[in-house]
Amino acid sequence: MDLNSDLGEGFGNWRLGDDDALLGIVSSANVACGFHAGDPTILRRVTERAAERGVSIGAQVGYRDLPGFGRRFIDVAPEELTNDVIYQIAALDGFARIAGTSVKYVKPHGALYNAIVKHAEQAAAVVEAVRRYDPALPVLGLPGSEWLRQAEEAGLRTVVEAFADRAYTPEGTLVPRREEGAVVHDPEVVVERSVRMATEGTVVAKDGSEVAVTPRSLCVHGDTAGAVDIARRIRAALADADVPIEPFA
Repeated sequence: MDLNSDLGEGFGNWRLGDDDALLGIVSSANVACGFHAGDPTILRRVTERAAERGVSIGAQVGYRDLPGFGRRFIDVAPEELTNDVIYQIAALDGFARIAGTSVKYVKPHGALYNAIVKHAEQAAAVVEAVRRYDPALPVLGLPGSEWLRQAEEAGLRTVVEAFADRAYTPEGTLVPRREEGAVVHDPEVVVERSVRMATEGTVVAKDGSEVAVTPRSLCVHGDTAGAVDIARRIRAALADADVPIEPFA
């Protein structure tokens, strides 16, 4: 099982999360590329430290939405969205290469991630960006999403992801952040969910129903309160359940 987290999500003097601590726990880092968060100095620092620790670097691409942290849907033209995603991957890849490595995968962020679960046109635009930049790059997403379906059709390697600290709907999508209970805060519950998803391939949805997830990668959000402790406990619990942690890319 891969354990990933969203990192590099500060901007200028503003900091969010503890990148250094999480890089000592996770196996993959979804690094903000400057559109929803991150700046050149942050991108360089995170990629260098990820490379030093053998953590796989993923491009966390999103809408051009710094004020909204990439959590607002933008009805952007497909060609423009493709170019925006290429721009973000290339920016992060430049710093990764300076650090002696490269971008290993792509994961959409926030509103873009949720939109392309069903938004076929935008899903196609993001698929086209990855295919144009490097068709060997794996892509992360929710099982059953339009994004992964189109990516697979385009010959990209698709990787199913599940979220340790986010609530699920009965349909297998994430509960919108604006709704109460969208983020799971109880560390014990987060750890139990993580082990269950890794070993049984299921998670309990917000209404109590059981949803199939079968993840290859588990995400712990770096901006969740207590993220470092939660990630450390998840890793330990997975080890106790004989689930080895290793990057998928």
